[in-house]
Amino acid sequence: MTTAFRFSPPDQTLINADVERAFAEDIGHGDATASLLPEGAQASAQLVCREDAVVAGIPWFDACVHKLDPHARITWHVSDGDRVTPNTILCDIQGRARALVSAERSALNFLQLLSATATTTASYVAAVAGTKTRVLDTRKTIPGLRLAQKYAVRCGGGHNHRIGLYDAILVKENHIIAAGSIAAAVQAARRLHPTLLLEVEVENLDELQQALDAGVDRVMLDNFTPPLMREAVAQADGRVPLEISGNVNLQTIGEYASTGVDYISVGALTKHVKAVDLSLRLQID
Repeated sequence: MTTAFRFSPPDQTLINADVERAFAEDIGHGDATASLLPEGAQASAQLVCREDAVVAGIPWFDACVHKLDPHARITWHVSDGDRVTPNTILCDIQGRARALVSAERSALNFLQLLSATATTTASYVAAVAGTKTRVLDTRKTIPGLRLAQKYAVRCGGGHNHRIGLYDAILVKENHIIAAGSIAAAVQAARRLHPTLLLEVEVENLDELQQALDAGVDRVMLDNFTPPLMREAVAQADGRVPLEISGNVNLQTIGEYASTGVDYISVGALTKHVKAVDLSLRLQID
């Protein structure tokens, strides 16, 4: 087990809201099956990871358990950002039996999804090791869980792109057509939102030069081949960071990173994830 990254999760209020939504759809007005257990029964449980993974989502797991049993004791043997091997015991839990069985599915859903996001991210980060390129996420997240998944990306060693449409500007082809030119689009964006990061997507080296001349903060290279990416890196000459997006996978990202670009954004970090295999073993005390 190795620990590589430590990042603060979203505010607890947001985590609690995620848990409220999860319980509303899973528990509803009450867990009918859990009522079969003796009302005062106490239980112990061990959470085990069945595969290689990077852990992420502990605050959500804790919030699920403590929502139903505030006095439950959870002893974690790992932290978010830790890489674990198969059959690693992640934590031990003691608490009310009814609460633990009711919280189990939602708690595991958060942890297996966010650990999957972190694990996928870590594989992409490893593929660009030795280059200066940073791996970015996108807005292709599960609705309602964007901040959770973007936290998991950081746990996996990746970096966050904009959170939404409100905290950065990305000028694309249709925006440019509507404005009349790259320069006009950039001028309008600066006037309306002077404090936001301004990025422009370009499709060729001529448009790259227009973006550089307009004074953008970042340029996204759309459908550039690796040789053309190298030309773009030379042309930009460090004046602004360059980003690649689209058609990126584990087989291509290494070659793209070798061109010298600063960022590669990958939708697969948050949308092509396979839940990590977790097991919660419970025993009535």
